[in-house]
Amino acid sequence: MLYSEKVMDHFKNPRNVGEIKDADGIGEVGNAKCGDIMRMYIKVKNGIITDVKFMTFGCGSAIATSSMATELIKGKPIEQALEITNQAVVEALDGLPAYKLHCSVLAEEAIKAAIKDYYEKHHIPFDEKKYCAGDCACLHEHEAAHKPAKAKAEAKPTKAKTETKPARAKTKTTTSSKKSTTNKNSKKSAKK
Repeated sequence: MLYSEKVMDHFKNPRNVGEIKDADGIGEVGNAKCGDIMRMYIKVKNGIITDVKFMTFGCGSAIATSSMATELIKGKPIEQALEITNQAVVEALDGLPAYKLHCSVLAEEAIKAAIKDYYEKHHIPFDEKKYCAGDCACLHEHEAAHKPAKAKAEAKPTKAKTETKPARAKTKTTTSSKKSTTNKNSKKSAKK
């Protein structure tokens, strides 16, 4: 069996599903490779996460990791919630298949994004290093996604030159049409 009983339980009976209308912090993260999107809402009072909800579009592992992540941070001080890693989510679920570990990374990132949003909304200074140390999956996917874009951007000037020629041809056609109209008007004037 690929999935543990806990993964199946959190997938079939996810905890804390929904949204918090007046959330103190909202974090949304996604994985362009698989299409999973997680949104996490937190309510904070006196530095404690008193309520947490999530909405996830994705596979069963994405739903299970979102559900478990909310369980791990609910009732915890913000500083403890920030210490939750994707590995802690995986361990709490009794494991995930290797090809589904990215879902646990999204869960960790969703927690951090919601807390970061809370800090920003309430003008609370925070340490940026706690949110992405440069080795998180979102950063690598972002860089990978932009590498082909840079190559395409470099190829565009050549393509743009090619596209410019037909545009000039159309301009010439338009200009000659104007000349034709001008010639017709001149002929009409000459007849009068």
